[in-house]
Amino acid sequence: MTNQNDNAFLSDLPTFAEFEDVANLARYRPLPEGWALAVADVVSSTEAIARGKYKSVNMAGASVITAVLNALEGGDYPFVFGGDGAVIAVPPNGMVAAGTALAAVARWIEEDLGLNMRTALVPLDAVRAAGHDVRIARFQASSDMTFAMFAGGGAAWAEAQMKLGHFAVPKADPGSRADLTGLSCRWNPVASRNGQIVSIIAVPTPTARADDFRSLVARVVAVANKAGGLGNPLPPEGPVPHLTLGGVASETHARAPRGKRVMARIKVIVAIFMTVLLYRTNLTLGGFNARDYVRQMTRNTDFRKFDDGLKMTIDINAAGLAEIEALLEAASTAGVCQFGLHKQDQALVTCIVPSLRAQDHMHFIDGAAGGYAQAASHMKAKAALRMALA
Repeated sequence: MTNQNDNAFLSDLPTFAEFEDVANLARYRPLPEGWALAVADVVSSTEAIARGKYKSVNMAGASVITAVLNALEGGDYPFVFGGDGAVIAVPPNGMVAAGTALAAVARWIEEDLGLNMRTALVPLDAVRAAGHDVRIARFQASSDMTFAMFAGGGAAWAEAQMKLGHFAVPKADPGSRADLTGLSCRWNPVASRNGQIVSIIAVPTPTARADDFRSLVARVVAVANKAGGLGNPLPPEGPVPHLTLGGVASETHARAPRGKRVMARIKVIVAIFMTVLLYRTNLTLGGFNARDYVRQMTRNTDFRKFDDGLKMTIDINAAGLAEIEALLEAASTAGVCQFGLHKQDQALVTCIVPSLRAQDHMHFIDGAAGGYAQAASHMKAKAALRMALA
């Protein structure tokens, strides 16, 4: 759903392989004129998480990405998963489809997941008129997967505008459903191997020098890189699939409407059973090898990203965490960044799997006890305290 110029922009985006350089803004390219940002987040996500709905919150965030990408007919559009929400760059001729998808998925999230998802479609010209920009680069997570990185302050501004009620996309009529083909939520939480799963958000202050923030990001990432698997919560050999029904209900709801879920539920359960069987026997069926798949799964995770700031959910030991906290505290005191972090024992995995036979399945990582939503809450609380003491 892109024209020739938009295709050229997507194909020519800079790609880098060393994540330490993610804050190097010279690597990013401005989004073309006429594009927009589809943004979404769960209202009162911290309260929902406190009620034990953390898996549903992550499912909601991933469902927005799934719905919009499917509506845009599978193009490789830039997006970022934020735990309780998402941002997706939308080309000019995809506006109507993206708006329809946002409206429908918000209604589905309300009716099937019991959450209130607000959505907005923010034009790029409004972002730039406010003095911000949206710049995109791609990080080469594996030989088969790149993840988009966002810089320029535009995504953060768009999210703030959405929360103020601007550029809102009203929910679709009751009973509406978006196309959620590929959305999967069947993995158990993954326990820490190094000590703790820590979700970290660090954003530059308005007065921070770009080089100072870039240096901070490089140092934080360097500490995380010393952990096993670069801090990836998934083990190098991939997570071990188990015969569990923990994610069956959510995935069934994504696959089929009420009244038509019996067969969808059976298909999900059979898929889980076959994955476990093939993993244990190391057999290949129809071109699918479960052990190859889970190894690829680890490589195709978005456990670290740049979305107008650094976001990571990493598995790290006490010494490494102490070093990162010291770096962030010093940078905060120096006026370089604001930050928040949240510690937990497990990570959550939510997936978009267009095909089990392809290598472009993608996996979103968040902390299992609040993750990014709690880290953001802690960051806001610190900012409020600083203002009160000023």
